[in-house]
Amino acid sequence: MEYRLLGRSGVHVGAVALGTMMFGRGGNTDAEQCVRMIHQSLDAGVNLVDTADGYSSGDSETIVGRALASSGRRDDVVVATKCYFPRGRDLNKRGGSRRWIVRACEES
Repeated sequence: MEYRLLGRSGVHVGAVALGTMMFGRGGNTDAEQCVRMIHQSLDAGVNLVDTADGYSSGDSETIVGRALASSGRRDDVVVATKCYFPRGRDLNKRGGSRRWIVRACEES
C-alpha cells in the first residue's frame, strides 16, 4: 500500500480508501459479510474508511463501528464521515455548523 499525508495533519493514509456507502439496507444487507470486507481491507493495508451518517440511514456507520471494534485495530484506522445532509425534521440537525458537526460526531 502506498501512503500519503492527509493534508497538513501529519497523518498518513493509504492511497486507497474503503468506501462503505453500500453497507446496510441501501445495498449489502449482510452485515457479517460487510464486516469481513472491512477486516480484509485492513489486512491489505487500508487505513482510511469512508462512511456517513446518511449512508443506509446509519447502517453503514454501525457496521463500520462493529467491524473496527471486533478487529482490535480502531486506533490504526482513520474514519472519514460526513454529516451535512438533513437527519430528520429538526432544522439544526443538518448543515455545516459547529454545533451540528459536534452533535453528529457524538451520535455516530
